[in-house]
Amino acid sequence: MGHRVAGMRLLFTLLLVAVSSVQATVAQRVETGFLDRTVTVAGAAYSYQVYVPRAYDPDSAWPVILFLHGAGERGADGLIQTEVGLGPAIRRFPERYPAIAVFPQAPAESLWRGVPAQMAMAALEQTIQDYNTDARRLYLTGLSMGGHGSWYLSYHHPNRFAAVVPICGWVTGAPFFEPVLPGVPQPRTVLARRLGATRVWVFHGESDEVVPVVESSAMFDALQAAGGRVRYTELPGIGHNSWDAAYGSPSFATWLFAQRLP
Repeated sequence: MGHRVAGMRLLFTLLLVAVSSVQATVAQRVETGFLDRTVTVAGAAYSYQVYVPRAYDPDSAWPVILFLHGAGERGADGLIQTEVGLGPAIRRFPERYPAIAVFPQAPAESLWRGVPAQMAMAALEQTIQDYNTDARRLYLTGLSMGGHGSWYLSYHHPNRFAAVVPICGWVTGAPFFEPVLPGVPQPRTVLARRLGATRVWVFHGESDEVVPVVESSAMFDALQAAGGRVRYTELPGIGHNSWDAAYGSPSFATWLFAQRLP
């Protein structure tokens, strides 16, 4: 009788271990894909998206990309910002982007400066807290208005990003857009010195009729003059949409993930 009771106790113990193992596996399971998230800044809630690769492993530190959309994706739906630029590239080439990506959304009629810029950084910080990320491999990129925002955020957060990739953005904005550094003489020189050794790759379409290509080519010259670590790609015959070529390039993704902070 005693052997029987001991056997039943052993069986019960083994069942408890098995159940605990299953529960632990479920607890460790992480939701992947494009996920809805919300961040609060100055008392207001903002919707954004986080992309988590299917292969995400919480035991490894993952690089993070902060993506800033253009003017056409502003709003409050929390979704459309993933449909232009980096989002489609990730959906088409997920194997090229083994990284967590953060997609904040700027409110209507705003730019990536002031509160929207604070919100983008808050979404990044919240993502860093939620996942196992590599502090040496944080990347910043954006297109058009988001390219402008990339210059703006890189100026206000120097040494934060291992690489900055502004696509068809602007710095001076004359005569139609808000400059990155309002009222600052020689803004390109000031920005270039502020960026220092940050790796930068600038993209722009040669035939862009929305943001003049000189906004990027002149910034490239300023970065070179300041001894910056910069690359510049001017796409011949391409108009404003230079982002599909940039984000769809395998050499771009390879270069991006090779960059690390010291």
